[in-house]
Amino acid sequence: MGEGKNDLTLTRRSFLAAAGAVGAALFLKANAPMVAAAIADSNKKLVWLRGSGCGGCTASLLNGGNPDVLSALEKIRLEPAYHDELMLQQGMFVDGSPAGDSTHNSNVLLQDLIDAEGYVLVVEGAIPDGPEGSGRYCMSGAMSFKELFIEAAPGASCIVAAGTCAAYGGVSRLFSTAEAAGVSFAGTSKGQGAMARYGLENTVINVPGCPTHPEWLLLVLADVLAGRDVDLDVYGRPKAFFSAAVHDSCPRRGAYDRAGRDGRFSDGGCLYALGCKGPVAYADCPTRRWNGAASMCTQAGGPCIACVEPSFPGAFMPFFSTGESRDVFSDLNVDDVAKVIVGAAVVGAGIHAVKRLAIGESGREEKGGRK
Repeated sequence: MGEGKNDLTLTRRSFLAAAGAVGAALFLKANAPMVAAAIADSNKKLVWLRGSGCGGCTASLLNGGNPDVLSALEKIRLEPAYHDELMLQQGMFVDGSPAGDSTHNSNVLLQDLIDAEGYVLVVEGAIPDGPEGSGRYCMSGAMSFKELFIEAAPGASCIVAAGTCAAYGGVSRLFSTAEAAGVSFAGTSKGQGAMARYGLENTVINVPGCPTHPEWLLLVLADVLAGRDVDLDVYGRPKAFFSAAVHDSCPRRGAYDRAGRDGRFSDGGCLYALGCKGPVAYADCPTRRWNGAASMCTQAGGPCIACVEPSFPGAFMPFFSTGESRDVFSDLNVDDVAKVIVGAAVVGAGIHAVKRLAIGESGREEKGGRK
């Protein structure tokens, strides 16, 4: 931040860099007036739609801690105009059409918001197309979620896909008959995402995770409301949060360098032999941490399951077994990855070799992906 602390011309890069360095909570607390002033004229409303998922990303946002979600929304001047879980759906239909006004009928309110356009649309959960193209495996009120998304997406100034289900299809893609997809991707395929499937065009930012981190989401929303472009990787994720492997800064990295790999849980060493996917999962969990910056999965003794990756969960199952048991590990050859990790545990130079495999040899670098 430096000279930019009271400078409303704060750039996107310096905004995210500062926020990432000190954590969203401290950043918003220390710079709330500046952020609020920067977005004072945005006049954006937030429409949050939930498709095929568990609702865990809403729960994660509500568990934001410090600041609590209401304080955070107030600080970034975000007006949550529609969220069917938080506002509790209400209203009635007469002869198949919503009756009443927007004060007493949330269906009327949603339609009014869609007609007004210009809102920020947050999508939580995947978008099923089945059965037989009807989308009726996931209903929202009297219409399929697919139909609701198609109606709401064009009028949004920006779409934020919250969580891995909304970003890439996630768990819902495991059920092939649902034909579920994320907003702009289905797994690693952008051509099979809902935007391409239904011929839609709009700006989409993916904030994956199962669930997504409340700070990732709040910071992206703040940047969107401020009208700044967000620098994205090849899978549509903000590079500020998803450019480094979890393994790079894992709290158990010292055990890995000493070849201290655990053979059972709760031993305190490297969790690779117990199925940890940290070398091929890209997120800042080790530095940002969860639950008020108190901990993260590997610190708490659970192997990373790569929940932020487009191929999650299918490519990383079973979660608690090593990659050697699989032919394909995400889009990498697991034999190559395993050889590097096992060898590097001895020589203590593994991360550089893993990164060469994960980035260079997989062709991601040529696609303009992670560096």
